[in-house]
Amino acid sequence: MGGDGHTVLVVDDDDSLRMLCRVNLELEGYRVLEAPTVELAQELLRDDSIDVVLLDVHVGSGDGFKVLGEIGGERVALFTGSYEVDEQRAAEVDAVLRKPFTLTDLSETVGRLAAGESRLR
Repeated sequence: MGGDGHTVLVVDDDDSLRMLCRVNLELEGYRVLEAPTVELAQELLRDDSIDVVLLDVHVGSGDGFKVLGEIGGERVALFTGSYEVDEQRAAEVDAVLRKPFTLTDLSETVGRLAAGESRLR
């Protein structure tokens, strides 16, 4: 699957995880924006055209779910480690990527979401 110029926003306070996602997704042809804070993610969602959002449940001292209120037509994959996503929260997103995830999981999930598909994992 190629990125076909789709834009992905990676929202996570872990610098190395954001870099890993950015480098790998850019190699696949995606345009990647990064946000280490909820506030920056909200600003980017207002100011840029974004197709897919990769959103960490816990972003620094913020709540990643706050970003969901800013999201319009973008597809959302939720990053989560130990956090269990309840059914109500799962219904608000298009996919769940459980940390640690493989690069194949990342690529396949973003590819499906960029293509307009939704399937919870």
